[in-house]
Amino acid sequence: MTDVSDPELEELLREIDRLAAQRDWDALLALRDRARASHERGKQHWPAAAHAEYRIALEAPGEFAGAVIVDGAGRFALGPLSEVAASTHSWSELAPHIPPGPLASITAHERIVRGDDLTDDARFDPYVLPLPPALEPWEPPYALATYQADQADFPMPPLPSRSATELPLAPHESTSDADEAIALRALVATWLTDSNGRADVVAVEGTALTAIAALEVRSARVAALSLGDAFALMAWAGASGGAEGRRRGMAWGRFLAWECAAALAGVDIEDDVGAAADELRWFVWDTGDADTGWALRLAVEDPDGGCAWALNASDRVAFER
Repeated sequence: MTDVSDPELEELLREIDRLAAQRDWDALLALRDRARASHERGKQHWPAAAHAEYRIALEAPGEFAGAVIVDGAGRFALGPLSEVAASTHSWSELAPHIPPGPLASITAHERIVRGDDLTDDARFDPYVLPLPPALEPWEPPYALATYQADQADFPMPPLPSRSATELPLAPHESTSDADEAIALRALVATWLTDSNGRADVVAVEGTALTAIAALEVRSARVAALSLGDAFALMAWAGASGGAEGRRRGMAWGRFLAWECAAALAGVDIEDDVGAAADELRWFVWDTGDADTGWALRLAVEDPDGGCAWALNASDRVAFER
């Protein structure tokens, strides 16, 4: 094995590729440990340590992959290691080897969004993410991340065709401080805090079109969404890091979708969120201009309550590299 006491970073990364190809996971863990300690020798080898942990989570057997799902591991990897490992391992492969703590539960939920039914599984804490331990019948196939050795794909769920729609005059009064508006903004919190994103959100009396108009939008293309499609879109945004932020993973995306829908429907997350949210009307919209980067434009109305909310969020890289 290459001596990692003083190699260059590129040499370390090549060694990681070699060890992963040979499936020498013990040696790769040893390299990770020494790369982590490199700061004591005045080196900056943390990218190598993070990449070694990522390759272990992605490709190694469950006993190794589960062991690296700990706080601080893979901090600069392509995605959270809970999601990376769950994308290529079953829960049964990982569960015996993940150290106790919240990340074990998050990993379990990463398997749940992939279709696992963990209803009778006591190997994770159900209170970390208070969601059903199996997908509800009305939930969609979520847009799942796929990871490879040196790249990842985070697909956006398909959207329906939108049609040009005449908007009403903007209302005289609107607010961005309503609890429901805050819940919508929370879907893209990482875009705002860790990247270059912006989000405008309003709550109004009226319809979804009234809410879109309150965002000072002069013309829009609009399409209705099914409840499942709305959840898929909200979860995609909640899972995403946007242009520059750290990805949170689809387990968190699903949780944020449920949390947002519960707030909009006026129920607790432990209630029958699906039935309550299905009483709302969900819409996706745009201005007809091509988006560059990440975008989430939702409008929701409560026909019984006579109120509506709209979100216009976007994010993109700050500059061309």
